[in-house]
Amino acid sequence: MLSRRQKHILLKFFSMFSVVRGYNILVIVIAQYLTSIYILAHDIPVKQVLFDLNLFMIVLASAATIAGGYIINNFYDSEKDLINRPIKSRLDKLVSQNTKLSFYFVLNFSAVIMASYVSFKAVLFFSIYIFAIWFYSHKLKKILFIGNFTSAILTITPFFAIFMYYRNFETVIFVHAIFLFLMVSMRELTKDLENIKGDLAQDYQTIPIKYGERASKIMLTGLSIVTIVPICLLLYYFNIGFMYLYFYLCILLLIMFLMLLWKSKTKTHYLILHNILKFIIVAGVFCIVLINVNLVLKSI
Repeated sequence: MLSRRQKHILLKFFSMFSVVRGYNILVIVIAQYLTSIYILAHDIPVKQVLFDLNLFMIVLASAATIAGGYIINNFYDSEKDLINRPIKSRLDKLVSQNTKLSFYFVLNFSAVIMASYVSFKAVLFFSIYIFAIWFYSHKLKKILFIGNFTSAILTITPFFAIFMYYRNFETVIFVHAIFLFLMVSMRELTKDLENIKGDLAQDYQTIPIKYGERASKIMLTGLSIVTIVPICLLLYYFNIGFMYLYFYLCILLLIMFLMLLWKSKTKTHYLILHNILKFIIVAGVFCIVLINVNLVLKSI
């Protein structure tokens, strides 16, 4: 049996894990490594990529920066989350705001230190990234259109870190990036529909609040159609191995998404839509291995 103190410490741990969204960070770490192995450094032996200390430091710095970003975002959104996510908010409040901020500064400082091992350019990159996350959470998040656009850019920024490291300028990489950017943009707009009550209470100028749900649905429909463009390019103009199965699944899920979108009216409906998009994004991470299923086996 755990003592009362041990239970308290365990709850604090789960609270901080919830604040930094550890599960999201784990997915991003996996995504960075799979992107390096299968897309950005596909001509380099797998073991060399896996044991590259510079890449390891970039991934760790990214993880620390993102964790810090979640903390500062949680700090500024605490009142809004009480309305939108009451259960999660109660768990998050088990850790004091002072503790969260202290952890935020430690994580950002650690990220810069790890980046310094790689190069001065890496330090500059992560310093700008850290500032951009703070500025987004503090100011940009409440601004119409800019908030959504900035959020989507910040979400895919960790992949730019490894892109800059490998300096691989193949066209297929940019097409993958466009696909991911569009999917993240759709998810952000769907989240705005899901969180409309909390955003309205805290005077957030989101698209659903400013133009209404119908206009938001029209925009999501447009984004869904535009997303088909990079999918078709990847399917018919580039060698993506068995990953074509994933993109065909994406088309089916996007059709399902659109069918449900125009029937959605409640927070629960929008949560389902949000989870469909989240599934597409997360599944895409693990489906990267389908580009060349024999790559890892050949390298062992």
